Amino acid sequence: MNIRRCATVLGIMLSALPGLVHALDAPVRTVQHEKIEWTWSDRPDQPDPRLPNVLLEGDSITRNYYEPVQALLKGKANVYLFATSLSVGDPRLAGQIKDYLAARPLAFAVIHVNNGMHGAGYSAQDFSAYYPELMSPLKSLDPQAKCIVATTTPVRKDMADYPTNAEIDRRNTTAAAYAIKYSCALDDQHSLMIQHQDLHSDDVHFGPQGAAIQAQKVAAMIEAMLSERAN
Repeated sequence: MNIRRCATVLGIMLSALPGLVHALDAPVRTVQHEKIEWTWSDRPDQPDPRLPNVLLEGDSITRNYYEPVQALLKGKANVYLFATSLSVGDPRLAGQIKDYLAARPLAFAVIHVNNGMHGAGYSAQDFSAYYPELMSPLKSLDPQAKCIVATTTPVRKDMADYPTNAEIDRRNTTAAAYAIKYSCALDDQHSLMIQHQDLHSDDVHFGPQGAAIQAQKVAAMIEAMLSERAN
């Protein structure tokens, strides 16, 4: 009996060996810390339970156009914001999104995603490999929500602390591909705002006039999706 048990245990160990070797060979993911890291969330002062809920998820660019979008959709949707400085490629990102959704258990009718401006230390390969970590929590925890994926806007000039314009182009190619994979609409904010480089308030963000242009596009796409759901 003991011999049989030993043989069984040995067989289990041998069968698990390839997986253990693969895990040991897998590259170790490192966190590319920024000097200042943050998360930021906001919600309507008094959400209307009769209206659909909408989530804007993204980075500082999203945070910049959140209030104009909220104003444009007033009376049509309750607009929520979750923004973070963590980029696709950061192993902490998926956990942040899961924690936010768990803390605010709402059913979102539409989720608009715009993450790509931070994380200069993550390569185009990282961005492509780990983009599902951005989308999967949103799709699995709120599977009925329609989704929109936005491209990242251009920077006014290349800088060490942010992705260069060439890197942004590569990230946008990835975002567009995953929009198709996850059956999301594509909000091409890059093509929109490359026409308005004069409206930057700094080398990364746009001033109030630029944010208003971005918000009009975001709100129009969300409103169109809400109309589709209602029909």
